[in-house]
Amino acid sequence: MPGPELKNAEVAREQKARSPESSRHADSAWSFWRSVLITLAVALGIRHVLVEARYIPSGSMLPALQIQDRLLVEKLTYRRRPPQRGEIVVFRSPHRFDPVLAGSSDQNPLRCLLVNLPVVGNLPGLSSPACDAYIKRVVALPGERVVVDPLGQISINGRRLQEPYVQNLCPVDAQGMGPCRTINAVVPPDHVLALGDNRANSWDGRFWPGGPFIPRQEIIGRAFWRFYPFNQVGSLVPLSSQP
Repeated sequence: MPGPELKNAEVAREQKARSPESSRHADSAWSFWRSVLITLAVALGIRHVLVEARYIPSGSMLPALQIQDRLLVEKLTYRRRPPQRGEIVVFRSPHRFDPVLAGSSDQNPLRCLLVNLPVVGNLPGLSSPACDAYIKRVVALPGERVVVDPLGQISINGRRLQEPYVQNLCPVDAQGMGPCRTINAVVPPDHVLALGDNRANSWDGRFWPGGPFIPRQEIIGRAFWRFYPFNQVGSLVPLSSQP
């Protein structure tokens, strides 16, 4: 019958024999999760710095953009130049930058990061108005006198802006009054005015209590390509920026 020393030696040899296999399993598990983490970091980095996909959740940009359209938004152009008239921009919620709305919104950056993650962002109770993103069309630039009438029609420095993409103006009564608010102001430096193409059904700067203009730093990027539905694939970049 083997003594305690022999038993201990056998146990040690058995543990030593099993050690490489256990180490291989540990290395394999770490390699898997390391690949997942690297892939996630790269994907988030590309999304944050270069380009990201967005979908249209509402009808505020009809008819140019339909509900559930899928778009690509690039983030490099506005690092070298300001937005131009006619471009479709994605920007952070006015609940983040509007001086009135921001005071009543949860602006926890970690919460907004989670909201924008796939799958995780759909968890109940996680969403917050401050974490939303909006998509509108730039219509007025810094230094311009912009007038928006009750119909939603625009004049820049006294000249009517031609907007063939607008097909649904605001309703007005016999006195020319209606539910849509008007604007008559000069666009401040480093700001733009961006409105929905569907003027009768767009919650944009006309209705924000703290002012109608979007700070340039709140613009996420420029919508430049529609990739779904497949029969509508194509560029969203305007051909001109009149007037």
